[in-house]
Amino acid sequence: MKCTKQQFAVICALVAVPLSLSIGRLNARDSDLATGTLAAAQTAKQQCMNTCRARYRDCRHMKQLPSFECRGVYQDCTRFTCSGAGPG
Repeated sequence: MKCTKQQFAVICALVAVPLSLSIGRLNARDSDLATGTLAAAQTAKQQCMNTCRARYRDCRHMKQLPSFECRGVYQDCTRFTCSGAGPG
């Protein structure tokens, strides 16, 4: 059986496509797990930011502190609570 260059190219393509797709599926499973972890972390951070915004709104609504101090409450909340860093 004699194989031309064109036939050889077609055979290589027919073997390479399913192989590359199966490799892509393996990587897709790994990336789904990483995406889920990233989404959960972003959701937790977003919830924390929403809590800080609520504290800021409460501070402004009560009018017991000047607005610049309420802004400080918000900044401290996001800096220390949402990032996990402690003061000092």
